[in-house]
Amino acid sequence: MSKKIHEFNDIIRKLRKELFGKGPERIHTVFVENMAVSTLYGNLSASEQFIARTPEGREMVHAARTSLIQDLYSKQTPEGMEELMGAKLVHLFSDIKIEENIAVSVFVFDRKIDEQKEALQS
Repeated sequence: MSKKIHEFNDIIRKLRKELFGKGPERIHTVFVENMAVSTLYGNLSASEQFIARTPEGREMVHAARTSLIQDLYSKQTPEGMEELMGAKLVHLFSDIKIEENIAVSVFVFDRKIDEQKEALQS
Protein backbone atom coordinates (compact mmCIF):
# COMPACT_ATOMS: atom_id res chain seq x y z
CA MET A 1 0.00 0.00 0.00
CA SER A 2 1.35 3.40 -0.94
CA LYS A 3 1.96 6.07 1.67
CA LYS A 4 -0.71 8.24 0.05
CA ILE A 5 -3.37 5.50 0.28
CA HIS A 6 -2.38 4.78 3.89
CA GLU A 7 -2.72 8.46 4.83
CA PHE A 8 -6.02 8.76 2.93
CA ASN A 9 -7.40 5.75 4.82
CA ASP A 10 -6.28 7.27 8.13
CA ILE A 11 -8.24 10.46 7.36
CA ILE A 12 -11.39 8.42 6.63
CA ARG A 13 -10.95 6.23 9.72
CA LYS A 14 -10.37 9.19 12.05
CA LEU A 15 -13.39 11.11 10.76
CA ARG A 16 -15.76 8.16 11.06
CA LYS A 17 -14.48 7.30 14.51
CA GLU A 18 -15.13 10.88 15.65
CA LEU A 19 -18.57 10.95 14.01
CA PHE A 20 -19.89 7.49 14.96
CA GLY A 21 -17.71 6.47 17.91
CA LYS A 22 -16.20 3.64 15.87
CA GLY A 23 -14.11 3.71 12.74
CA PRO A 24 -13.94 0.92 10.18
CA GLU A 25 -11.81 -2.09 11.11
CA ARG A 26 -10.33 -2.27 7.61
CA ILE A 27 -10.29 0.04 4.58
CA HIS A 28 -9.27 -0.83 1.03
CA THR A 29 -8.79 2.18 -1.28
CA VAL A 30 -7.88 2.39 -4.95
CA PHE A 31 -7.28 5.50 -7.03
CA VAL A 32 -8.91 5.51 -10.46
CA GLU A 33 -8.46 8.61 -12.62
CA ASN A 34 -9.96 11.43 -10.50
CA MET A 35 -11.60 9.14 -7.93
CA ALA A 36 -10.67 7.41 -4.71
CA VAL A 37 -12.85 4.33 -4.21
CA SER A 38 -12.84 3.08 -0.63
CA THR A 39 -14.39 -0.13 0.68
CA LEU A 40 -14.81 -0.03 4.44
CA TYR A 41 -15.26 -3.20 6.50
CA GLY A 42 -16.48 -3.51 10.08
CA ASN A 43 -18.16 -0.14 10.42
CA LEU A 44 -20.98 -0.63 12.88
CA SER A 45 -20.74 -0.08 16.61
CA ALA A 46 -22.22 -2.65 19.00
CA SER A 47 -25.21 -0.34 19.55
CA GLU A 48 -25.82 0.01 15.81
CA GLN A 49 -25.59 -3.77 15.37
CA PHE A 50 -28.20 -4.21 18.11
CA ILE A 51 -30.53 -1.61 16.56
CA ALA A 52 -30.08 -3.20 13.11
CA ARG A 53 -31.60 -6.51 14.24
CA THR A 54 -35.01 -5.37 12.94
CA PRO A 55 -35.90 -4.10 9.45
CA GLU A 56 -36.82 -0.70 10.89
CA GLY A 57 -33.54 -0.58 12.80
CA ARG A 58 -31.52 -1.45 9.68
CA GLU A 59 -33.27 1.34 7.81
CA MET A 60 -32.57 3.80 10.62
CA VAL A 61 -28.86 2.88 10.86
CA HIS A 62 -28.51 3.00 7.06
CA ALA A 63 -30.13 6.44 6.86
CA ALA A 64 -28.05 7.80 9.71
CA ARG A 65 -24.77 6.45 8.33
CA THR A 66 -25.28 7.63 4.75
CA SER A 67 -26.94 10.97 5.52
CA LEU A 68 -24.47 12.02 8.21
CA ILE A 69 -21.43 11.24 6.07
CA GLN A 70 -22.75 12.99 2.97
CA ASP A 71 -23.94 15.99 4.98
CA LEU A 72 -20.61 16.32 6.77
CA TYR A 73 -18.53 16.12 3.58
CA SER A 74 -20.82 18.60 1.79
CA LYS A 75 -20.19 21.17 4.52
CA GLN A 76 -16.48 20.63 5.05
CA THR A 77 -13.84 18.43 3.48
CA PRO A 78 -11.93 16.48 6.14
CA GLU A 79 -8.79 18.20 7.32
CA GLY A 80 -5.78 17.37 5.20
CA MET A 81 -7.64 15.41 2.49
CA GLU A 82 -7.36 17.93 -0.35
CA GLU A 83 -3.75 18.75 0.53
CA LEU A 84 -2.87 15.06 0.53
CA MET A 85 -4.60 14.43 -2.79
CA GLY A 86 -3.39 17.61 -4.47
CA ALA A 87 -6.96 18.08 -5.71
CA LYS A 88 -10.29 19.52 -4.59
CA LEU A 89 -13.04 17.14 -3.49
CA VAL A 90 -16.11 17.86 -5.62
CA HIS A 91 -18.47 14.94 -4.85
CA LEU A 92 -18.87 12.07 -2.42
CA PHE A 93 -21.04 9.05 -3.11
CA SER A 94 -21.46 6.74 -0.14
CA ASP A 95 -23.56 3.74 0.82
CA ILE A 96 -23.51 0.99 3.41
CA LYS A 97 -24.81 -2.57 3.37
CA ILE A 98 -25.93 -2.97 6.97
CA GLU A 99 -26.34 -6.76 6.90
CA GLU A 100 -22.76 -7.31 5.69
CA ASN A 101 -21.30 -4.34 7.60
CA ILE A 102 -19.58 -3.07 4.43
CA ALA A 103 -19.59 0.50 3.15
CA VAL A 104 -18.36 1.98 -0.10
CA SER A 105 -17.41 5.60 -0.62
CA VAL A 106 -16.43 7.13 -3.95
CA PHE A 107 -14.59 10.43 -3.60
CA VAL A 108 -14.57 12.45 -6.83
CA PHE A 109 -11.85 15.08 -7.16
CA ASP A 110 -11.42 17.91 -9.66
CA ARG A 111 -8.35 16.35 -11.29
CA LYS A 112 -6.62 13.04 -11.78
CA ILE A 113 -5.00 11.62 -8.68
CA ASP A 114 -1.29 10.99 -8.97
CA GLU A 115 -0.47 8.21 -6.53
CA GLN A 116 3.25 8.83 -6.94
CA LYS A 117 3.21 12.47 -5.84
CA GLU A 118 3.66 13.10 -2.16
CA ALA A 119 1.26 15.26 -0.21
CA LEU A 120 1.37 18.96 -0.95
CA GLN A 121 2.71 21.10 1.85
CA SER A 122 0.51 23.99 2.89
